[in-house]
Amino acid sequence: MSTNAKNDCAVVEEELDEEPRSIILSMIGQLRKDMDLSRITFPTFVLEPRSFTERVTDFMSHPDFLIQASKCEDPVQRFIGVVKYYMSGWHIHPKGVKKPYNPILGEFFRSRYAFDDDTSAFFVAEQVSHHPPITAMFYHSPEHHIAIEGDLRPKSRFFGNSVGMLLEGYAKVHFGKWNENYQVTYPNMYARGILFGKMVLELGETSTVTCQESDLAFDVEFKTKGLIWGTYNQIAGKIRRISTKEVLYEISGNWQTQIFILDVREKRRVGSLEPSVLFDSAKEHVVPQLVACAAEQEPNESRNLWKYVTKAIVENNLDNATTYKSAIEEEQREDAKRRDAAKDRFVPRFFQLETDGNYHPKLKNISEDPVKAKDDIVNWVFTRPDGQIQNFDKAENDPVVLAAGLAATKSLPRH
Repeated sequence: MSTNAKNDCAVVEEELDEEPRSIILSMIGQLRKDMDLSRITFPTFVLEPRSFTERVTDFMSHPDFLIQASKCEDPVQRFIGVVKYYMSGWHIHPKGVKKPYNPILGEFFRSRYAFDDDTSAFFVAEQVSHHPPITAMFYHSPEHHIAIEGDLRPKSRFFGNSVGMLLEGYAKVHFGKWNENYQVTYPNMYARGILFGKMVLELGETSTVTCQESDLAFDVEFKTKGLIWGTYNQIAGKIRRISTKEVLYEISGNWQTQIFILDVREKRRVGSLEPSVLFDSAKEHVVPQLVACAAEQEPNESRNLWKYVTKAIVENNLDNATTYKSAIEEEQREDAKRRDAAKDRFVPRFFQLETDGNYHPKLKNISEDPVKAKDDIVNWVFTRPDGQIQNFDKAENDPVVLAAGLAATKSLPRH
């Protein structure tokens, strides 16, 4: 992998050796343009060593931004804080152009966050459907009355010299103190240059953040580089009133490095105004998530489930990685056959499909009392089938996990 800093753009590139590229070319020979890739098995050298259920937590890399936003009295400043949080999650990515493991049905990932002010937050994501793939998620900080829920429905498409991941689904950020809901949509991801040239990761298309209660919306275009002109990772967005469409702020910059904000009304008043920095990835701290050791995890918990694959990828033993990955996928197929034979319908553990067509947490009516809310969430998220709650204080002693380098960081390394 190489990083190109030209024009202040940190570009994620990867140049494949002859053998990996020949494998991709052989696989692509069986594909058609615009074909759905959800049933295609990708070779292990293109895999990021973590599951998509954990990849979702990239959006929670800077939860402190939400905490700061929720304390603002001014609804416009709260909205700007949510925009800052939303835009801060995209600079997190693996080294190289990689895709996470496709989660198996019923797989889940859970973690907790400990903040500097002695408050906390809790997270769980579950694979509630395999075909089509749907990952439902839940995040809650009881002391700050902040909740996030949603489901992600990635659809992979083959476009010739690129593969795209179209991120459909919904996500909602809720500020309990203000009774505000922020609806979020996502851009698409593209891996360019899979047939010729260097492989490059790009985000593209338009996404939105909308809050009906404050009459505010944020529309942002993630710009893709043209064949000849343009630069990588550029964005252009506007914060506007929903009712009048009046533009209040303009957002610009590079989603990988620095993002800027400009007060349009102030510029109009003074005649000339330089934008200020909204987010600088080099200066901000990624809040680590805490994950229980392997002995405290269940068999279908993401890190435990994929630990042999992860170890093999980290050690660059792609043959072993393929063997372990194939075993997991074969067991999933056998489980599906058993359910079909028994006419047994899969029921998610943490989420349920509701009348709006989306998956929502089964835990309802969370108390406004932080102490009770925390107890209810911890019991719901971290209780194992044996009735015991995961012990986060137990040291990691699983040799496979230790060899994969997961225990020391508490969180997988990210670029």
